[in-house]
Amino acid sequence: MDINILRQIGVVLGAIAFLAICWWAFSPKRKKRFEEDAKLPFADEQQTSDKEAREGETSTGEVAGDKQKQGQDK
Repeated sequence: MDINILRQIGVVLGAIAFLAICWWAFSPKRKKRFEEDAKLPFADEQQTSDKEAREGETSTGEVAGDKQKQGQDK
């Protein structure tokens, strides 16, 4: 067996693996799961801001949300 045949086999196997991963990632039956997973980073922020809103004030005495407003003005 020549080195070029091994390279060709490697390219073919790599292409098959790439196509398999693309098929898995873009499969319609996995769309709902991936959409839910995409929202996970924001779920913690939502819970934190809800908790601060219920408490009314942060530990520094500022009203919850003032820090966000100040950061957006900059």
